[in-house]
Amino acid sequence: MDNPFKYVNTPLKEVPQELKSKVMSDIAMAKLLMELAALFSYNIGDVIESVMKQRDAKTKN
Repeated sequence: MDNPFKYVNTPLKEVPQELKSKVMSDIAMAKLLMELAALFSYNIGDVIESVMKQRDAKTKN
């Protein structure tokens, strides 16, 4: 097994443009999916806060 820490201080290698564009498109797709998931999911803190406010309003009446 080769020691991966030997190569930490070595200069970076150039990657092919096709590979770079594929990685960038994969990252963009992952970011899109994360944003969509955040859009369609509940923010649990806000849900709990609104439920507590509604309960407080009902108990005061």
